[in-house]
Amino acid sequence: ENSNHPHYSTLKEDELPINLQQYEDQYVLRISDWSCNSVRDQVMLSAKELDISIWEVANTHKFMDLQVSESEGIALLSMLKDKKVSDEDFKMEMMIDDLPQRIFETYPFNTASEDGDIKSNAEIFFRQYRDINVIYNWFDLLVETYPHLLTVEWIGQTYEGRDIKALRLTAHQENSKGIKTIAITGGIHAREWVSVSTACYVLYQFLLDYEAGDPKAIFYLKNMDFLFLPVMNPDGYSETWGTNRLWRKNKQETYNPRCQGIDIDHNFNFHFTRSMDSPCGENYPGEGAFESLESYAWDKYLNETKHDHPIHGYLDLHSYAEEVLYPYAFTCGELPRDEENLLELAYGLSQSIRLTSGKNYGVLSACEDKNSDLMPSMGAGSALDYMYHNKAYWAFVLKLRDSGSHGFLLPSKFIVPVGNE
Repeated sequence: ENSNHPHYSTLKEDELPINLQQYEDQYVLRISDWSCNSVRDQVMLSAKELDISIWEVANTHKFMDLQVSESEGIALLSMLKDKKVSDEDFKMEMMIDDLPQRIFETYPFNTASEDGDIKSNAEIFFRQYRDINVIYNWFDLLVETYPHLLTVEWIGQTYEGRDIKALRLTAHQENSKGIKTIAITGGIHAREWVSVSTACYVLYQFLLDYEAGDPKAIFYLKNMDFLFLPVMNPDGYSETWGTNRLWRKNKQETYNPRCQGIDIDHNFNFHFTRSMDSPCGENYPGEGAFESLESYAWDKYLNETKHDHPIHGYLDLHSYAEEVLYPYAFTCGELPRDEENLLELAYGLSQSIRLTSGKNYGVLSACEDKNSDLMPSMGAGSALDYMYHNKAYWAFVLKLRDSGSHGFLLPSKFIVPVGNE
């Protein structure tokens, strides 16, 4: 895909961004076209039993991606056979056969000359994915360039001592209390890089449109506040740049000294559930709501500013699967308020994307996406439900591209197209 990346095996260790050997016997399999949902459920439960990493279950596009070693793949098939699931009940194909190389290709390579240019040309920023230091420097550059529109607000600190930074974008006068706010978050799951680049892109595009005199941008910024938190999980994001590209959680200590990290998106104080997942699991929700420093800081910050800025809408950016999700995540048994309007808005979001790029984003409730009925803890304590229930009138998760063969490892040439969507 990225022709300027040689094969990682031809390079010396110190030329590689992280240790890629850790992925050498790993593949990503795609299971699709299951004959009925009970087949999907059996595959999911078997994968969970075998401790296989489930990358994604996309219910609108009917596929499930699993990261496996060869022996795990064989164990999975034999377990399914024991459960009387035959290989005619689903399709299975190799999605990524050279995982270390595909991971390598998501990092910038041979771009040393660019970094100085970001200071003079903010557009270059979107040619590659960027690490947290470059992103935070870019924030400062934007604030210097657009001081009349943008402020950086410090909202807290992570376990490893990194700043959590939000940006407030607005063009109205300071004293207009009660003005509606739209909040947009990205990067709650560290490996979902395109959610970070997309939050940054939307922010930047707003600035450009406003300065160019675009009537829509002027109307929005004069009548609303926009609050961006592009990197909600700075420690986890840094981990994906320095150690493990596929890290998902934050980096907080847990009661198990061998395993770090809380899944921030299960740690909000709405139907928080202490699940069976141990601290070593990717979905570990922590021992109590708001134990994660990131969810706690975000909540505290919103409480302190909400009198001036009631939150009207919330968009939580994730990858991947090309879906628009609406509340609730914790159960399919409770209907959200205003369901008809929520759905109408969700389909409106999906349609806007289709008119932009032709991509078809499916619309479904977050509980269906998380398969909460099958595994109740999977939808518990989510940012979506918490924001919808306590803060925002409207709330959605946008699961960005891809639904093809990239998964979390979307090449950087898609940063701008996804940002446009």
